[in-house]
Amino acid sequence: MDKEEILAKSRQEKKDEGMTEAENRGRRIGVMAFSAIFIFIVLFNLFNGQPNYAPMAMFWAFLSAEAYPKYRFTKQKAYLVTTIAGGVASLASLASFVLSVLG
Repeated sequence: MDKEEILAKSRQEKKDEGMTEAENRGRRIGVMAFSAIFIFIVLFNLFNGQPNYAPMAMFWAFLSAEAYPKYRFTKQKAYLVTTIAGGVASLASLASFVLSVLG
């Protein structure tokens, strides 16, 4: 395969590597922002005697959703365990949140 064939295939894919890199950077920044806000809310609630069910439900759901595609790609059992455990923890935290609000 010569250089022209490689370039032609690359153009046909219509995939912009610059945009992919920008999206990846955006995700990394988003994870850092999410983590910072999560830590702030958990500490704030801790010091004010409030339960942390809602932020924990979001955290565990995020962790589970983050691990699932990694498991699908690598088939590593650690990612599967993280997906399942995170999902269960998220549902438990969500149920605790709902019960604390309704009760």
